[in-house]
Amino acid sequence: MTEKQKKPQKLKARLPRGFVDRSANDIRATDKMIVKIREVYERYGFDPVETPLFEYTDALGKFLPDSDRPNEGVFSLTDDDDQWMSLRYDLTAPLARHVAENFNEIQLPFRTYRAGYVFRNEKPGPGRFRQFMQFDADTVGAAGVQADAEMCMMMADTMEALGIKRGDYVIRVNNRKVLDGVMEAIGLGGDDKANDRLTVLRAIDKLDKFGPEGVRLLLGEGRKDESGDFTKGAGLSSEQIDKVLFFVGIQNYAESADDLAALVSGTAKGGEGVQELNTIRSLVVSAGYEADRIKIDPSVVRGLEYYTGPVFEAELQFAVTNEKGEKVVFGSVGGGGRYDGLVSRFMGQPVPATGFSIGVSRLMTALKNLGKLGASEVVAPVVVCVMDRDIDSMGHYQRFVQQLRHAGIRAEMYQGNKKNFGDQLKYADRRGAPLAIIQGGDERAAGLVQIKDLIEGKRLSGEIEDNAAWREARVAQVSVPTGDLVEKVREMLAAQAEDRARAG
Repeated sequence: MTEKQKKPQKLKARLPRGFVDRSANDIRATDKMIVKIREVYERYGFDPVETPLFEYTDALGKFLPDSDRPNEGVFSLTDDDDQWMSLRYDLTAPLARHVAENFNEIQLPFRTYRAGYVFRNEKPGPGRFRQFMQFDADTVGAAGVQADAEMCMMMADTMEALGIKRGDYVIRVNNRKVLDGVMEAIGLGGDDKANDRLTVLRAIDKLDKFGPEGVRLLLGEGRKDESGDFTKGAGLSSEQIDKVLFFVGIQNYAESADDLAALVSGTAKGGEGVQELNTIRSLVVSAGYEADRIKIDPSVVRGLEYYTGPVFEAELQFAVTNEKGEKVVFGSVGGGGRYDGLVSRFMGQPVPATGFSIGVSRLMTALKNLGKLGASEVVAPVVVCVMDRDIDSMGHYQRFVQQLRHAGIRAEMYQGNKKNFGDQLKYADRRGAPLAIIQGGDERAAGLVQIKDLIEGKRLSGEIEDNAAWREARVAQVSVPTGDLVEKVREMLAAQAEDRARAG
């Protein structure tokens, strides 16, 4: 007796966790955003460059994400020569490798921009993905903070080019040298205190989320959240905590700059960092960028370890509803800073660099909340129906499609199997097609073609209130000579566009 063969199991379609499929509307919205961002970068004199998705893992080196993230935060594999490669974690480390590898060919300062996907091997969650798009701009080879000031101004111009008005965004600026000076002032200087400094910086980074009192707990013994989970604190004394909270609590930099300078006086880097902030502030104000657009804010702490000087963050100020139904400020959509050591580690010589990165996927969500990204404005294709399926008839239909396409009109010939005319119109309707092109044997013999307006009766008009008036205003189906097809289609599409404008 033979064993009954098992029916093969159907493969389950499933999307990997932390990844998303993108719709046509999302793709077009992203493309429009990138065009606007690119226009600003180009206006500032930046040129594009492209690096691959993979880099050798040692090129990322110690600049990988924090060690408490799983698998060092990157997706890795071995090449056929047993060298480890990783999907890029950001667009900055690949740029540093590119500059070092082509140092003799590029012109310094090297002003460049890049857009592309980056990958994080992290636990996914609401709004937290493993693949997302960034759009970076960098200047390599410029040591002066005027390059950092320019980055901040370009970030502000980019926000406004995307339709985000003043008051809905701010570019916040700090300096890692000032942070280092504060750390030294409270006794956390030196290599042996590196982990303690990192704990303090992480606590400061939670200021927006937990407020000053929550950060005070994280700087001290620790903090217990609503669920009862306890986060161990940095273990600072009350005096140390007061100095840190004064630093991150500065709201008006002009009024507090002298006090900040006094706090970091005598430290190796603090005074230099304060002077750099003062210079940036002077430069941006001289160019017309007041504190409502670019603001010195000591609470800014960028997450990556490679920043060596000014750091900046583009933050949106308006409130949105989160996944819990709570109203929260949208927050950061990009940031960057000076990273003078990143290229230098390949070169054995100083190579200053500064840049910033826009989180395109997150920014697109923000623009949707602001109503700056509506439904796609792309008009669906005109559908040429297939009434007869002999070779000669099919040739006529194909010629109609090509004539429309060559005239710049989106068009497709019905490619489905259903021969029923009604089913083809249902397809066109579900497709959102504005018009259907129809020609049977009788029309062909007479040299005519019919054009059916599929939007008629569906759209509201500011001047027409009922279907009867609508039908009188525009005939639903017209018959024209085949030689007039393109011209009539253009005319009917223009009429539909006017209806949309009135309805809008």
